[in-house]
Amino acid sequence: IYHMQRMEGELTQTMTAWADKIGHLQIADNPRRGEPGTGEINYDFIFNVIKQSGYDGWVGCEYKPLTTTEAGLSWINQYR
Repeated sequence: IYHMQRMEGELTQTMTAWADKIGHLQIADNPRRGEPGTGEINYDFIFNVIKQSGYDGWVGCEYKPLTTTEAGLSWINQYR
């Protein structure tokens, strides 16, 4: 999702247009490639779009935590 935002913008339109081709998602916020909630991407909205699309594949976390790895994963509990 980080790269999609950097290259395309319009995440919802791009994800919807390519939904049947998406096999794996990698997340990081933009800019600075931090954990979700540290940048401009509205992950509450994006995760809802992903859920509504029926996607049931892997979501990889490829970001640089602002502090520790443990603290950088604390956001995940709200999406379980």
